[in-house]
Amino acid sequence: MDLAFAGGSFFCSHRHAITTGITMKYKGIIFDFNGVLLWDAPLHIQAWQAMALRLRGAELNDDEFSIHVHGRTNAHILGYLTGHMLHGKELLDLIQVKESMYRDLCLKNSDRFVLSPGAQALLDFLAAGGIPRTIATASERTNLDFFVHHLGLATWFDRQRIVYDDGFLPGKPAPDMYAKAAANIQVSPHECIVVEDAISGFKSAHAANIGYIVGLGPRATHGRLLACEGVSTAIESFEQFPRQMLLNA
Repeated sequence: MDLAFAGGSFFCSHRHAITTGITMKYKGIIFDFNGVLLWDAPLHIQAWQAMALRLRGAELNDDEFSIHVHGRTNAHILGYLTGHMLHGKELLDLIQVKESMYRDLCLKNSDRFVLSPGAQALLDFLAAGGIPRTIATASERTNLDFFVHHLGLATWFDRQRIVYDDGFLPGKPAPDMYAKAAANIQVSPHECIVVEDAISGFKSAHAANIGYIVGLGPRATHGRLLACEGVSTAIESFEQFPRQMLLNA
Protein backbone atom coordinates (compact mmCIF):
# COMPACT_ATOMS: atom_id res chain seq x y z
CA MET A 1 0.00 0.00 0.00
CA ASP A 2 1.07 3.59 -0.42
CA LEU A 3 2.67 4.73 2.81
CA ALA A 4 2.06 8.42 2.18
CA PHE A 5 0.62 8.79 5.67
CA ALA A 6 2.91 6.41 7.56
CA GLY A 7 5.07 8.46 9.90
CA GLY A 8 6.21 11.96 9.11
CA SER A 9 3.97 14.95 8.69
CA PHE A 10 0.66 15.10 6.91
CA PHE A 11 0.54 17.58 4.05
CA CYS A 12 -3.02 18.27 2.99
CA SER A 13 -5.83 20.74 3.33
CA HIS A 14 -8.04 20.00 6.31
CA ARG A 15 -11.41 20.49 4.68
CA HIS A 16 -13.62 17.49 5.47
CA ALA A 17 -15.74 16.46 2.52
CA ILE A 18 -17.80 13.51 3.76
CA THR A 19 -20.97 13.17 1.73
CA THR A 20 -24.18 11.86 3.24
CA GLY A 21 -27.54 10.95 1.82
CA ILE A 22 -26.13 10.77 -1.71
CA THR A 23 -28.51 9.95 -4.52
CA MET A 24 -26.24 10.93 -7.41
CA LYS A 25 -24.88 8.12 -9.55
CA TYR A 26 -21.60 8.24 -11.44
CA LYS A 27 -21.01 6.98 -14.98
CA GLY A 28 -17.35 5.98 -14.94
CA ILE A 29 -14.43 5.11 -12.70
CA ILE A 30 -10.69 5.86 -12.84
CA PHE A 31 -8.14 4.00 -10.74
CA ASP A 32 -4.73 5.02 -9.57
CA PHE A 33 -2.57 1.92 -9.88
CA ASN A 34 0.38 1.60 -7.49
CA GLY A 35 -0.92 1.45 -3.93
CA VAL A 36 -4.50 1.03 -5.16
CA LEU A 37 -4.92 -1.85 -7.61
CA LEU A 38 -1.45 -3.11 -6.70
CA TRP A 39 -0.20 -2.87 -3.11
CA ASP A 40 3.48 -2.66 -3.99
CA ALA A 41 4.70 0.23 -1.84
CA PRO A 42 7.36 -1.84 0.02
CA LEU A 43 8.90 -2.87 -3.31
CA HIS A 44 8.98 0.70 -4.63
CA ILE A 45 10.38 1.92 -1.32
CA GLN A 46 13.16 -0.64 -1.46
CA ALA A 47 14.06 0.37 -5.03
CA TRP A 48 13.87 4.12 -4.31
CA GLN A 49 16.03 3.80 -1.20
CA ALA A 50 18.67 2.01 -3.27
CA MET A 51 18.52 4.86 -5.80
CA ALA A 52 18.72 7.49 -3.04
CA LEU A 53 21.84 5.87 -1.63
CA ARG A 54 23.35 5.69 -5.10
CA LEU A 55 22.55 9.29 -6.08
CA ARG A 56 23.00 11.23 -2.84
CA GLY A 57 24.44 8.82 -0.28
CA ALA A 58 21.42 8.96 2.07
CA GLU A 59 18.02 7.29 2.21
CA LEU A 60 14.71 9.16 1.91
CA ASN A 61 12.80 9.93 5.10
CA ASP A 62 9.02 9.65 5.59
CA ASP A 63 8.32 13.31 4.81
CA GLU A 64 10.31 13.08 1.59
CA PHE A 65 8.31 10.04 0.53
CA SER A 66 5.04 11.88 1.24
CA ILE A 67 6.00 14.99 -0.70
CA HIS A 68 8.41 13.85 -3.41
CA VAL A 69 7.75 10.16 -4.10
CA HIS A 70 4.17 8.91 -3.63
CA GLY A 71 2.15 9.62 -6.76
CA ARG A 72 5.00 11.55 -8.38
CA THR A 73 6.63 10.93 -11.76
CA ASN A 74 10.10 9.43 -12.04
CA ALA A 75 11.37 12.71 -13.50
CA HIS A 76 10.27 14.61 -10.40
CA ILE A 77 11.69 12.05 -7.95
CA LEU A 78 15.02 11.70 -9.73
CA GLY A 79 15.29 15.46 -10.11
CA TYR A 80 14.76 15.79 -6.37
CA LEU A 81 17.39 13.15 -5.59
CA THR A 82 20.01 14.65 -7.91
CA GLY A 83 19.20 18.27 -7.11
CA HIS A 84 18.70 19.28 -10.74
CA MET A 85 16.29 18.75 -13.61
CA LEU A 86 17.12 15.72 -15.71
CA HIS A 87 16.53 15.36 -19.42
CA GLY A 88 17.15 13.02 -22.34
CA LYS A 89 19.43 10.02 -22.00
CA GLU A 90 20.54 10.86 -18.46
CA LEU A 91 16.93 10.76 -17.24
CA LEU A 92 15.97 7.66 -19.25
CA ASP A 93 19.02 5.72 -18.05
CA LEU A 94 18.32 6.46 -14.37
CA ILE A 95 14.63 5.59 -14.79
CA GLN A 96 15.51 2.19 -16.20
CA VAL A 97 18.01 1.50 -13.42
CA LYS A 98 15.35 2.12 -10.78
CA GLU A 99 12.49 0.39 -12.62
CA SER A 100 14.61 -2.66 -13.46
CA MET A 101 15.30 -3.07 -9.75
CA TYR A 102 11.59 -2.66 -8.99
CA ARG A 103 10.46 -5.17 -11.63
CA ASP A 104 13.01 -7.69 -10.41
CA LEU A 105 11.64 -7.29 -6.88
CA CYS A 106 8.09 -7.85 -8.18
CA LEU A 107 9.04 -11.13 -9.82
CA LYS A 108 10.94 -12.26 -6.71
CA ASN A 109 8.00 -11.42 -4.42
CA SER A 110 5.07 -13.13 -6.12
CA ASP A 111 3.00 -12.96 -2.94
CA ARG A 112 2.99 -9.16 -3.20
CA PHE A 113 2.77 -8.94 -6.98
CA VAL A 114 -0.97 -9.56 -7.21
CA LEU A 115 -4.05 -7.36 -7.51
CA SER A 116 -5.14 -5.89 -4.17
CA PRO A 117 -7.91 -7.51 -2.07
CA GLY A 118 -11.31 -7.25 -3.75
CA ALA A 119 -9.90 -5.67 -6.92
CA GLN A 120 -10.56 -8.57 -9.29
CA ALA A 121 -14.15 -8.99 -8.09
CA LEU A 122 -14.81 -5.27 -8.54
CA LEU A 123 -13.22 -5.22 -12.00
CA ASP A 124 -15.33 -8.24 -13.04
CA PHE A 125 -18.41 -6.39 -11.79
CA LEU A 126 -17.50 -3.26 -13.79
CA ALA A 127 -16.85 -5.26 -16.94
CA ALA A 128 -20.14 -7.18 -16.60
CA GLY A 129 -22.02 -3.89 -16.20
CA GLY A 130 -20.25 -2.18 -19.09
CA ILE A 131 -19.17 0.64 -16.77
CA PRO A 132 -16.51 2.88 -18.39
CA ARG A 133 -13.20 2.49 -16.57
CA THR A 134 -9.50 3.17 -16.93
CA ILE A 135 -6.28 3.78 -15.01
CA ALA A 136 -4.32 7.01 -14.43
CA THR A 137 -0.87 6.12 -13.13
CA ALA A 138 2.48 7.79 -12.57
CA SER A 139 4.14 4.61 -13.86
CA GLU A 140 6.13 4.89 -17.08
CA ARG A 141 5.49 2.82 -20.19
CA THR A 142 7.90 -0.04 -19.49
CA ASN A 143 6.30 -0.68 -16.11
CA LEU A 144 2.79 -0.31 -17.52
CA ASP A 145 3.53 -2.95 -20.16
CA PHE A 146 4.99 -5.14 -17.40
CA PHE A 147 1.78 -4.80 -15.35
CA VAL A 148 -0.49 -5.44 -18.33
CA HIS A 149 1.43 -8.60 -19.20
CA HIS A 150 1.93 -10.12 -15.75
CA LEU A 151 -1.33 -9.05 -14.09
CA GLY A 152 -3.65 -9.60 -17.05
CA LEU A 153 -4.95 -6.03 -17.05
CA ALA A 154 -6.20 -6.35 -20.64
CA THR A 155 -9.00 -8.52 -19.22
CA TRP A 156 -10.63 -5.37 -17.81
CA PHE A 157 -8.92 -2.34 -19.40
CA ASP A 158 -8.34 -0.99 -22.89
CA ARG A 159 -4.56 -0.44 -22.94
CA GLN A 160 -4.94 2.54 -25.27
CA ARG A 161 -7.13 4.38 -22.75
CA ILE A 162 -4.76 4.02 -19.80
CA VAL A 163 -3.00 7.27 -18.87
CA TYR A 164 0.63 6.92 -17.73
CA ASP A 165 3.84 8.94 -17.43
CA ASP A 166 4.73 9.42 -21.09
CA GLY A 167 7.27 12.17 -20.37
CA PHE A 168 5.01 14.86 -21.80
CA LEU A 169 1.88 14.96 -19.65
CA PRO A 170 2.26 16.90 -16.37
CA GLY A 171 2.20 14.47 -13.48
CA LYS A 172 0.07 14.55 -10.35
CA PRO A 173 -0.81 16.83 -8.50
CA ALA A 174 -1.52 18.63 -11.80
CA PRO A 175 -5.04 17.75 -13.03
CA ASP A 176 -3.97 16.61 -16.49
CA MET A 177 -3.78 12.85 -15.89
CA TYR A 178 -7.30 12.58 -14.49
CA ALA A 179 -8.73 15.02 -17.01
CA LYS A 180 -7.24 12.95 -19.85
CA ALA A 181 -8.41 9.67 -18.29
CA ALA A 182 -11.99 10.95 -18.10
CA ALA A 183 -11.80 12.08 -21.73
CA ASN A 184 -10.43 8.67 -22.72
CA ILE A 185 -13.53 6.91 -21.36
CA GLN A 186 -15.80 9.67 -22.71
CA VAL A 187 -17.22 10.61 -19.31
CA SER A 188 -17.24 14.13 -17.87
CA PRO A 189 -14.87 14.44 -14.87
CA HIS A 190 -17.72 15.43 -12.54
CA GLU A 191 -19.48 12.17 -13.48
CA CYS A 192 -16.43 10.04 -12.59
CA ILE A 193 -15.30 8.27 -9.45
CA VAL A 194 -11.56 8.19 -8.71
CA VAL A 195 -9.86 5.79 -6.30
CA GLU A 196 -6.56 7.13 -4.93
CA ASP A 197 -4.20 6.68 -2.00
CA ALA A 198 -1.65 9.51 -2.33
CA ILE A 199 -1.82 13.19 -1.46
CA SER A 200 -0.67 14.24 -4.94
CA GLY A 201 -3.38 12.03 -6.44
CA PHE A 202 -6.14 13.54 -4.31
CA LYS A 203 -5.03 17.01 -5.35
CA SER A 204 -4.91 15.98 -9.00
CA ALA A 205 -8.40 14.46 -8.96
CA HIS A 206 -9.88 17.42 -7.12
CA ALA A 207 -8.24 19.89 -9.51
CA ALA A 208 -9.64 17.89 -12.45
CA ASN A 209 -13.18 18.37 -11.05
CA ILE A 210 -13.69 14.65 -10.38
CA GLY A 211 -17.16 14.14 -8.89
CA TYR A 212 -16.44 11.55 -6.20
CA ILE A 213 -13.02 10.71 -4.76
CA VAL A 214 -12.46 7.53 -2.76
CA GLY A 215 -9.41 7.37 -0.49
CA LEU A 216 -7.94 3.91 0.00
CA GLY A 217 -5.77 3.07 3.00
CA PRO A 218 -5.55 1.35 6.39
CA ARG A 219 -8.33 2.28 8.82
CA ALA A 220 -5.88 4.21 11.01
CA THR A 221 -5.32 6.68 8.14
CA HIS A 222 -8.98 7.31 7.30
CA GLY A 223 -9.29 10.50 9.33
CA ARG A 224 -6.37 11.97 7.46
CA LEU A 225 -7.60 10.71 4.10
CA LEU A 226 -10.98 12.37 4.69
CA ALA A 227 -9.25 15.61 5.66
CA CYS A 228 -7.98 15.96 2.10
CA GLU A 229 -9.93 18.43 -0.01
CA GLY A 230 -12.41 16.63 -2.24
CA VAL A 231 -12.17 13.17 -0.65
CA SER A 232 -15.70 11.88 -0.06
CA THR A 233 -15.17 8.50 1.58
CA ALA A 234 -12.39 6.17 2.71
CA ILE A 235 -12.10 2.40 2.41
CA GLU A 236 -9.57 -0.21 3.50
CA SER A 237 -9.85 -2.35 0.37
CA PHE A 238 -12.03 -2.81 -2.71
CA GLU A 239 -14.14 -5.23 -0.70
CA GLN A 240 -15.67 -2.06 0.82
CA PHE A 241 -16.02 -0.11 -2.42
CA PRO A 242 -19.45 1.64 -2.64
CA ARG A 243 -20.73 -0.02 -5.82
CA GLN A 244 -24.12 1.66 -5.37
CA MET A 245 -22.50 4.95 -6.42
CA LEU A 246 -22.18 3.70 -10.00
CA LEU A 247 -24.97 4.28 -12.50
CA ASN A 248 -25.21 0.67 -13.71
CA ALA A 249 -24.64 -0.99 -10.34
